[in-house]
Amino acid sequence: MALEIERKYRVANEEWKPLASAKKHIRQAYLADTEQISLRVRIKDATTATLTIKTATPGHTRQEFEYPIPLADAEELLQARTGSVVVKTRHIVPAGNLAWEIDVFEGENAGLVLAEIELEHADQPFEHPAWLGEEVTFDRRFYNSELARVPFSQWS
Repeated sequence: MALEIERKYRVANEEWKPLASAKKHIRQAYLADTEQISLRVRIKDATTATLTIKTATPGHTRQEFEYPIPLADAEELLQARTGSVVVKTRHIVPAGNLAWEIDVFEGENAGLVLAEIELEHADQPFEHPAWLGEEVTFDRRFYNSELARVPFSQWS
């Protein structure tokens, strides 16, 4: 069983930008999204693709299973999605032996910038940089699967 333990935050300012060491352009969509699981197809930099199954348990710990798939299959699966395609650029900001993933959303989710950090265990300490804003780990609106269903641009 693969566990994903992550914390998610809004980003308060752009002080993280000079610290970014890499970036990837991501397009992803959901083929299924139920109370139990989400099934996601993701294309990175138009060169690699994955199919991911995640449990839908709210919070910082979920099961996650990710498998590489052919790019052509991923492009085809995007057409079978529910909701919108979520488009973002993911920037990597090193933080000691961990790394922040800063997602700058585009399209219907433009204006939203989120930071995630994956941990080895739920109570693992980590640095909280000054550019980090409000924690949204437990707020389902900020899950990518929810952003595909109700994009940030439609929030009131």
